Amino acid sequence: MTVPENPLAAVDPWDLVAEDYAVSTISVMRPFAAAAVRLAGLAGRTPPARVVDVAAGPGTLSLLAAEHAERVDALDFSAPMIEQLKRAVTAADASNVVARVGDGQDLPFADAEFDAAFSMFGLMFFPDRPRGFAELFRVLRPGGVAVVSSWAPIAQSSWMQMSWRALGSADPDIRPPAPNPDSLENPEVFEREMRAAGFERVSVVPHTVELVFADADALLARLTRGIAPLELMRRSIGDRAMAERIEAMRSYLTENYLPGSPLTTTAYLGVGHR
Repeated sequence: MTVPENPLAAVDPWDLVAEDYAVSTISVMRPFAAAAVRLAGLAGRTPPARVVDVAAGPGTLSLLAAEHAERVDALDFSAPMIEQLKRAVTAADASNVVARVGDGQDLPFADAEFDAAFSMFGLMFFPDRPRGFAELFRVLRPGGVAVVSSWAPIAQSSWMQMSWRALGSADPDIRPPAPNPDSLENPEVFEREMRAAGFERVSVVPHTVELVFADADALLARLTRGIAPLELMRRSIGDRAMAERIEAMRSYLTENYLPGSPLTTTAYLGVGHR
């Protein structure tokens, strides 16, 4: 496995937030997963598709895909995430979902095994993105489809802007990440990397989700619970300093968020065919 430069490409922070991530992120992640399932055309397919979900996390997409699939193989490099996924599978009685720990850059599957392949907000962090795309392409059957998601730039997300402004109120040295034209937040890069892996009829489409919160405390909980970058921050500055930052964020949000007002976040969904 390639050694990651991005700390979010390492397994440790995801292991630490797995339980909270599974609970807190579904309101944001599920609509994007539903859009991906629609784009892949799984509903009504005959015979039902074989599906692989790479960097599956707690299984948000896996469980939606399972409603239309013969079988879903879900894989993530975080063992605690896979444990959360297995619990969700049991709760949903989704016996056609099989979960395992594994590396999305070296998939433990045969060539041409699946009809549809997904990676929701996972492949975007891979140390070797081209390898991740190539592996998705390798395991697809001819005629298969892959859908991969990545966040759009922060400028296109009022939810992320609010989050970073709240963090900045706690520490003026905190700045939102600069736009990265070499990442998948650039649709041209996204399309080019999918095509380089062999995908045809590639399209990269934006999808926006609207989020509404009852009050500042509800928004704060969503912005701070199960968030891997904040877990890395806590480990860097300590529990006491992190608690002070969260209280500063609470004050900022109480003053600046109008309860019930919508915030939006946008992702790109890259669709490619083999």
